[in-house]
Amino acid sequence: MAKVSNPTMNEASLKAKGNLQYKECARLLFFGIPWPFKHYEIYENELTITSGFLSIKEDDCFMYKITDVELSRSLLQRMAGLSTITLFTSDVTDKTIIMKNIKHGREIKDFINQESERARLRRRTVNMQNIGFNDDAEFDDLN
Repeated sequence: MAKVSNPTMNEASLKAKGNLQYKECARLLFFGIPWPFKHYEIYENELTITSGFLSIKEDDCFMYKITDVELSRSLLQRMAGLSTITLFTSDVTDKTIIMKNIKHGREIKDFINQESERARLRRRTVNMQNIGFNDDAEFDDLN
C-alpha cells in the first residue's frame, strides 16, 4: 500500500522554510545555458539544493548556519553574466557550499548575507571566533 502524504504536514514544512525568494539552476559556462540537473531554492530560513538526474539528492542548510559568503567571477563567467557563490557554514554535512555558474550572483549573495544574519538574531545564535587569543603573552601563564 502506498503511503499518502499529509498536505498539512507539507504546508507546515513550507511555512518553516519561509517564503521562496530565489530559484536558480546551475548553468553551463557556455552562454549561460541552464543545466537542469542542479537547482537552488533560497528561502528566508533555508537553502535547498537539489541535484541529480536518475537519482535525486536534496540537501538543506539553515540560514543561521551560514557564517560567511564569498562571490567570485572569472573572465568567462563575467562575459556570460554568471557568478560563483561560496558559502561557509557550520553545517555538519557541508562545511562549504559552492553555487557555481548562477545568474544574479551579487543580488543572491547580498540576500543570503542579510537573511543569515536575521536568522541568527531570531534564533539568538552567536558566532564566536578565536582571533589572536594565543598571541597574548598574559594568557600563556594560564596553561
